[in-house]
Amino acid sequence: MKLFSCLMALLLSLLQAVPGLGLPRDTLRCLEYHGYCFHLKSCPQPFAAFGTCYQRRRTCCVDTTSNFHICQDEGGHCVPPEIRCVQEQEGLCPRRGWKCCTEV
Repeated sequence: MKLFSCLMALLLSLLQAVPGLGLPRDTLRCLEYHGYCFHLKSCPQPFAAFGTCYQRRRTCCVDTTSNFHICQDEGGHCVPPEIRCVQEQEGLCPRRGWKCCTEV
């Protein structure tokens, strides 16, 4: 996890160094607090809302338990509800109603 944090910090500093490639200020603030930008207006459990992301188009959600699983971090893919999963797995998706699948 420490390696991931270091890589994220390096990536963010490189993005800020190149003019025009920086992330919006509210998104940077969210990422500094290890938050995730969700398309939802409210955060799923166990997250708590912590402002906005991407120029107020998304909600910044910060984990309150450190016991969460983001779908893509676990090797899954977020798909809309009309798509059937061959194998569904546990994991959070940024859009309400979407599910996390290992195989589609």
